Amino acid sequence: MLNRLRRGIGAAMVVGASVAAGTLAMGSPARADYPEKPVEMTVLFGGTANTIAQLLTELMSEELGNPVVPVSRPGGGGAIGYAHVQSTRPDGYNIVWNSNSINTAHHLGNLPFGYDAFTPIARVSVEVPVLAVNKDKNWENLDDMVAAVKESGKPINVGISGKGSFTHLTSVALFDAMGIADKVNYISYGDGKAPVELLAGRIDAAIQWPGQFVSYVESGDVVVLASTGSEKVEVIPGLKTAQEQGYDIDIAMWRGLAAPTGTPPAVVEKLEAAAQAAVKTEAFQKASQTIGFKPAFLGNEEFGELIAHDDAFYADLLEKLGMTK
Repeated sequence: MLNRLRRGIGAAMVVGASVAAGTLAMGSPARADYPEKPVEMTVLFGGTANTIAQLLTELMSEELGNPVVPVSRPGGGGAIGYAHVQSTRPDGYNIVWNSNSINTAHHLGNLPFGYDAFTPIARVSVEVPVLAVNKDKNWENLDDMVAAVKESGKPINVGISGKGSFTHLTSVALFDAMGIADKVNYISYGDGKAPVELLAGRIDAAIQWPGQFVSYVESGDVVVLASTGSEKVEVIPGLKTAQEQGYDIDIAMWRGLAAPTGTPPAVVEKLEAAAQAAVKTEAFQKASQTIGFKPAFLGNEEFGELIAHDDAFYADLLEKLGMTK
């Protein structure tokens, strides 16, 4: 009798536990897929980089179903923003709007870690810098500039976003190829101020993104002499590359997304898909024509290969220019 009672109580406890577990399971929804909360995107620079980032975050938010929030963290040629994101948990909720600056900042000695501190997500766009000059110089091409600088024997003032910035590096490489690197004084100014500085005559030339100069070129206030990449800059029709003018340089900036190393592959894949969908939208395509960049999606694997290739390229270039630390 006692044994039958014990068996009955035991069975009742098992059934009760099963019912309770089932009720708990039905009462608690399953853990939602990533992302369950807003994703923070660190933006390293102002100007067109910030403009593209603002649009990209809006479009990715629509795809992911949760906000992607752009947060500006400029400084140190990208070093401040990279250091912040690298220090966060690799869970997909902190990503960076990165660029070739991950390579240059490291080899310039501004970052103690390199590109392998991040997992590539996707390349989104490509921008080709252009060289603009004050119209009063009466220079129509690079040869005119070289001849005038060598004839005067006086240095020219060239504006850059900041020492060690991508525009600084590009400027040094171009003027080295032109043979006038020793005739240049570099003057730093805030993001987006190149046209104003040129018009005021405080600088003679500046290398910046084409979108900054388009309206001034159309009004005839600024002259753009060349682009630094191998591909044409469509937003300024008829502009020749430096290579077409006989100067061996091919430098362009890619922009994309990366997350701290260790971010789960499934999370990276979801972010990659959202970035690709954003790039394909009509809004992104139209913006590229207005701002002056090229939509250029690359997936995680190919993007990683590009970053590694560029790291070797910029390490070599900076060493040749005596800019490594």
